Amino acid sequence: MGGPELWRVEPAAPRRPPWGVLALLGLTGFAMVRSGLSDEAGGPPQPDAGTTAVSPADRRPGPSAPPPLPRSAATRVTIPSIKVSAPVVPVGLDKDGRIEAPPPADPNLAGWYADAPAPGENGTAVVVGHVDNFSGPAVFYGLGALKKGSAVRLTRADGRTAVFEVYGVQVFGKKSFPAERVYGATGRPELRLLTCGGGYSAGAGYAGNLVVFARLARTTG
Repeated sequence: MGGPELWRVEPAAPRRPPWGVLALLGLTGFAMVRSGLSDEAGGPPQPDAGTTAVSPADRRPGPSAPPPLPRSAATRVTIPSIKVSAPVVPVGLDKDGRIEAPPPADPNLAGWYADAPAPGENGTAVVVGHVDNFSGPAVFYGLGALKKGSAVRLTRADGRTAVFEVYGVQVFGKKSFPAERVYGATGRPELRLLTCGGGYSAGAGYAGNLVVFARLARTTG
């Protein structure tokens, strides 16, 4: 992973993401352990029933949907309702064909999958982060607490900010991760935030992945 200057490098136009390869993220999760969470004995928050219900109407573009932005790398993610403000670095695929997670030693760091659309660009942008590390909760620990209508702000290298509105938060098991549903294009700019989720066991780690579904609501800058 490079230094801050890497965050501002404009990546080439993306290839169509290889859905079969990206599905491995859901099958493997992030190799995290829940160590050092003595103050968080209950584990990360889980989405409530009202947030997990995603209707067909949620997936259709609204009449006031803003136009897509041109491509520009993500540099920061801000989620005011769960007090997240973290730098974003570009990530790719590791040697095993899985989406790389940001370095776990830094708990306040997220990764944008740079072979997918940029935040605000037409298509589905993907941002990943750890739920915890050896020292305790990490950047996306609180994702399960997001509600429909929560705002997620992605600052970009061009100085513009894409503001997304959450319309669903769901946990998918490792063996039933719906890659096309999570990563597939919807005909508008969308965002997916991913981290580990579900139950946890010392031997197997987290049972699945938590996914936040959000659509572009407005842009600034």
